[in-house]
Amino acid sequence: MSRLRSERPLRTLARAVVVLALLLGWSASAGPAAHAGERAGHQAAPTVRGGDTLYSNGTRCTVGFNARSGSTVYAFVSGRCAQAAGTTWYADAAQTVGVGVTAGVSFPGNDYASVRYTNPAVAHPGEISLGAGAGTQDITRAAQPVVGQSICHVGRTTGHRCGIVQAVNVTVNYSGGTVYGLFRSTICSEPGDAGGPAFSGGTALGIIVGSSGNCSSGGVTYYQPVTEWLSAYGLSVY
Repeated sequence: MSRLRSERPLRTLARAVVVLALLLGWSASAGPAAHAGERAGHQAAPTVRGGDTLYSNGTRCTVGFNARSGSTVYAFVSGRCAQAAGTTWYADAAQTVGVGVTAGVSFPGNDYASVRYTNPAVAHPGEISLGAGAGTQDITRAAQPVVGQSICHVGRTTGHRCGIVQAVNVTVNYSGGTVYGLFRSTICSEPGDAGGPAFSGGTALGIIVGSSGNCSSGGVTYYQPVTEWLSAYGLSVY
């Protein structure tokens, strides 16, 4: 578990490495949010929502949100997860149903990547999956998080959990480099949750990129803001 040397409400500098088993989301067994990707191998027209899973080169990454520029649609995934993957992405673990290609990766500094959907047979609605049997949440806008704001996230391991935003503009030192401009919540996370969407009602806020502690003894979660990714690629949620 990492410990933060200093902390202020609007800016936190994490001097130690955050617990980053989360970053290797592909290393944990698949949970409820992987259902769409794993069913895709048995469907002619799979659907990939936020919270579902994409596969590439032995790696699996959770989709945070879908967004578009004109008629072109992209998936938001963790930059570190995408770095471990190939450039072609699939909807199923057997890698038989291609869905898209890597359009860009930003890490360190940021922690995001874009996957451009290229298969017209794949549906990619703007909503997110809340887990098996829990339905979906429509996402209609994106915003910067605010301290004290209510927030929920969906992790592949821990499912749908809610809390509040604790801090924004957080800097964290990872083993692979420093990431700036993250935000933190009171919600716990476990290995395998990385890349999961964080939102407040119908507003997209970010994706899970790290944590401190766990869901047994208590912990916090760090997120890459979605607005930075949208701005970098000129995208909008829908």
